[in-house]
Amino acid sequence: MRRQEFELLVEKAIAALPPEFRERLDNVVIQVADRPTPEQRREVGLGPDEDLFGLYEGRPLTVRDTNDPQVRFPDRIWIFQGPIEQACDTRGQIVREIQDTVVHEIGHFFGLDEDEIGAIEAEYEYDDGEDRG
Repeated sequence: MRRQEFELLVEKAIAALPPEFRERLDNVVIQVADRPTPEQRREVGLGPDEDLFGLYEGRPLTVRDTNDPQVRFPDRIWIFQGPIEQACDTRGQIVREIQDTVVHEIGHFFGLDEDEIGAIEAEYEYDDGEDRG
């Protein structure tokens, strides 16, 4: 899939979020990269055979101090195109994984733990982009 098409799917996943979540993302940059950098892989402790679909870099809202000088810089969410495409067999699966990854990483921004994020992902209604006509 071309990068432009993949980025459009990421934008659609963000647009599909409830407004009360989207409105709080004003200090978050969401970017697409082909793969995590070696430094990002080390930071999260990935083994040589493991891959990463997304990564949140920043200070979660639950621990943020408005007097902290780092708050002036935007938080960043990375969505990694290569690993997502390799794990998926169809365009619909890619769409679903992008949506799942966006929700997951935004959950980290809000300070949720893995169990809380998993519960949200289980309830989230996805549009896999497939025409069911």
